[in-house]
Amino acid sequence: MTLPTALSAGQLRTAIATYADLLRSHKEVINRLNVYPVPDGDTGTNMALTIESVTAELDPLNDNASMADVCRAIAHGSLMGARGNSGVILSQMLRGLVAKFPADGTVAPELLAESLEHADVLARQAVVRIVEGTMLSIARAAAEGARAHCETLTALVRSARDRAKAALDYTPEQLPVLKQAGVVDSGGTGLLLLYDALCTVVADDPLPVAPPIESIDVHVHEEVDQRRAGNIADLRYEVMYLLDADDNRMHAFREVWAGLGDSIVIVGGDGLYNCHIHTDDIGGALEAALDAGRPRDIRVTDLAEQVIEERWVREAGGGSADEDLEPAPTTAVVAVVVGVGIGRIFKSLGVRRLVEGGQSMNPSTADLVAAVLASGSSQVVILPNNKNIRAVADQVDALVEQSVMVVPTNSIVEGFAALLEYDPDASALENQSAMSLSARNVVAGEVTRAVRDTITDAGPVRVGDWIGLSAEGVLSIADSIAAASNRLLDRLIGPAHELLTIIEGEGSSPANTRRITDFLADEHPGLAVEVHHGGQPLYPYYFGIE
Repeated sequence: MTLPTALSAGQLRTAIATYADLLRSHKEVINRLNVYPVPDGDTGTNMALTIESVTAELDPLNDNASMADVCRAIAHGSLMGARGNSGVILSQMLRGLVAKFPADGTVAPELLAESLEHADVLARQAVVRIVEGTMLSIARAAAEGARAHCETLTALVRSARDRAKAALDYTPEQLPVLKQAGVVDSGGTGLLLLYDALCTVVADDPLPVAPPIESIDVHVHEEVDQRRAGNIADLRYEVMYLLDADDNRMHAFREVWAGLGDSIVIVGGDGLYNCHIHTDDIGGALEAALDAGRPRDIRVTDLAEQVIEERWVREAGGGSADEDLEPAPTTAVVAVVVGVGIGRIFKSLGVRRLVEGGQSMNPSTADLVAAVLASGSSQVVILPNNKNIRAVADQVDALVEQSVMVVPTNSIVEGFAALLEYDPDASALENQSAMSLSARNVVAGEVTRAVRDTITDAGPVRVGDWIGLSAEGVLSIADSIAAASNRLLDRLIGPAHELLTIIEGEGSSPANTRRITDFLADEHPGLAVEVHHGGQPLYPYYFGIE
């Protein structure tokens, strides 16, 4: 193989595609290395999704696309698709890397070294509070390695990779939490693969192979404060959005955000920015955007839930969260759920086996039978959590040796209430009686979007309207989620009710949740309100009133 003396547009595309493949193969290893909720809980996943957005922009280009077209796709795809703190920083690095590449022709070693330095500088400018021992340290080491040996393209990429690898190995000495856990930085591990990809494309070096996930031995002591060095706070929520804003307003926006949280990364320019923060003030983080411009593609993640999920995986030896950590009880519960957050809630309340399913994806009898058989208990209670699944659940008892009882729950919130009366040491019959009574004490409601025109008792419904539903049918119709929710709740809440449980799904937002809770505070001040993140599709909100 004749080694290239300069980087072409085609080789740049191949390097990005190779990097995407490496991130896919190493994703779970990188996720496993992240033992704390800072900078983000799923580093490998977020970096992989960021690069997937880049490859999606590159794929439509023809084989002889110009360097300008390739660089434009990399810059735009990374900005629009950046996920999590690590993904946003990676986006800025990629945009800085290609910013000085020529519109046509190739990239000489000297220019590539300069571009790696530019990527390092821009990444650090995007981060409000820089912490060494993270992927920023790896980027700087790579840039220094490239500058030290830019006599040939091969020498440059190998020097960049080798310096980056040495910097990654040193990260436990820079961050005590890494040394305590016995691991290197997860984001840096993901970034090193970029330099591996360049070495493969330029120098024909072999690709690294992901180690087995079981070989990643993480020593985590839950009782120890696991905040990072560098004064990064242990904040609850990760807030991300794209922000359309005048560039002149971004300095003030940064100043506001600096007082709201930490792990702040803001990248972009020319009126479009990708913004990331960890904060306890979701409302403030969004209001700052409204003052500066127009936010869109808003994503809010509960970092505490991510830590809980990681702990489940860790305790199960790296396996699925559905593996059994305790001996089988006298009576096990099998529940049909939709949404990762709902699954977590149900597992925390003692559910032994989860079966995915809901209004638009009913599980089969075989799915429920398999879950019952896997429960390990001689007696099992099934929570169908949807009226369309109850008939299927009723068939299971005749198909297995275990004694199976069905609690006739028609909604997730009824299942939630039923589990509050679950006794693993009682019989299935005793549990069915107590859990059914508890489920019947819940008034359930939900909000979704109409997919067809129809006439209801509440009035005419048009495609796209937001509708509030209960067991009685459609009770509210509105042009916004919050309005439909508030009108529905006003119909359902009575003077004897004491508690409202809100389960947020896809399509919910902090702003809408706040509009709902503000309405409840004004109209029903004696009602206690609990909010949980469920992640269910199609239904932005489930409500349970007790």
